Amino acid sequence: MEPLPSAPPRPESSPSASNQSPNVNASPNPPRSAWLDALRGLAALVVVFDHSAYSYMPEFRRELMPEFNTSRYGIMVFFLVSGYIIPASLERRGCVRTFWIGRAFRIYPLWAAMVITFLALNLIGIAESRTDFGGQSVATIAAAHITQLQELLGTPNLLLVLWTLSYEMAFYLLAVALFTVRRHQRSAAVAVTLAGLAAVSVTAGATLPAAALSGALGTGPLVALASITMVVAICCASASSPQLRVFGGVLGGVLALVLVPLNGTVPLWEGLVILAVMFLGTAVYRAEHGQSTWQYAVCTAAVVVACAVGSAYGHGDGALFTRRGWIAAFLLAVLTFGIGLALRRRRIPRRLTWLGTISYSVYLVHPVLLAVSDGTIGRWRRDSLVLEVTFFAVLLPLCALTHRYIEAPGQAWGRRLARRVRRRVDGGHLRAESVVGLGGAGGAPRIPADERDKNAPCRAEVWTRRSTGPITRRSSRS
Repeated sequence: MEPLPSAPPRPESSPSASNQSPNVNASPNPPRSAWLDALRGLAALVVVFDHSAYSYMPEFRRELMPEFNTSRYGIMVFFLVSGYIIPASLERRGCVRTFWIGRAFRIYPLWAAMVITFLALNLIGIAESRTDFGGQSVATIAAAHITQLQELLGTPNLLLVLWTLSYEMAFYLLAVALFTVRRHQRSAAVAVTLAGLAAVSVTAGATLPAAALSGALGTGPLVALASITMVVAICCASASSPQLRVFGGVLGGVLALVLVPLNGTVPLWEGLVILAVMFLGTAVYRAEHGQSTWQYAVCTAAVVVACAVGSAYGHGDGALFTRRGWIAAFLLAVLTFGIGLALRRRRIPRRLTWLGTISYSVYLVHPVLLAVSDGTIGRWRRDSLVLEVTFFAVLLPLCALTHRYIEAPGQAWGRRLARRVRRRVDGGHLRAESVVGLGGAGGAPRIPADERDKNAPCRAEVWTRRSTGPITRRSSRS
């Protein structure tokens, strides 16, 4: 599933504020991220139930899934929250380089810890792995997973839940692409376009086999090509040169737009709907913050929902898919997000916001714990509510520990590194201005103190001196 990003920090908050559980009782006004944390916590619990029900509630799950797809409900809520948060985080930073640093330290520490733990437990025979890699080399599997694009590169996931991280990464690449070409305000148009393409693909009967590109090019070559392309895209998009930034951003966006429809394992229409849902979350963010109108956001939501429901209905039922179950889950996910948005200024129970704080741990830890359970006590043929409740009782304290000792330190390291990088590039930029004569007496740039932190290559702001006036700023923010 998605990487469950941190909610956007509030202005004037301390650097470590995002690691602390919001105290909704401390002030009459709830934190702006509290409702997002509550949604993430709820979605995480639903996803855990969906997966743990395989082992402890199989009879109930078999009856429920045709009517309500719990997995799709949870991940659609996650995707809406990610769409709301991620572009806002990028635009608030104003810097692609520090955005990728933040994402890396948010995702990879816990991801690496859980993958290593799972492999070690599997090696000693405690955890049970049900993944068949079909003879792929270790290098191919490792490279695909390190890029987080394994789901879109024809490589089975080491942990089942990792497939959503691939769509999250594709969304990151698209968000950066729009940002570098200054089209990031067009979220609603992008959402409508992607949803419309999904509906058209179903109407036209366009279908592709799972991992079609991998079948045509070979998984190994495709993984190598995509990995190199992604590294080049991120490095170039993080460069100081405006031309390189645009090139890198567009390259990453093209990679995402090729892989999602042509090499996913979900149907073509659903891959496009997933991206549309995330951009719908962005459109809601823009309306909430006055960058767009609520009427525009509501119309966008109506189009995305109509196209998604129509696509699922047109797709029809399959061996592992029932359209009524998918549609019910999707509509309830959108409704849940809407209710959360409507209640965003209300007090949110602390336990829900706490669940949101540890939701990424809940998402990544629970498949490892389930693998241990499957490898020791096995899966039950009859429902056992006691075992289901026991699983949650063991999982949540464990996730609190992984959040405290792995997630939170990783995010803190990322923030420190981002600040260090920002200071270094800002300092180099100021020195360069002094060398070319933009400074006053003594070569020191005459820039107001409250503006100096903005003078960074990340923001691509260039300071110039007019021939008969004070220093002014020409902005070419990417």
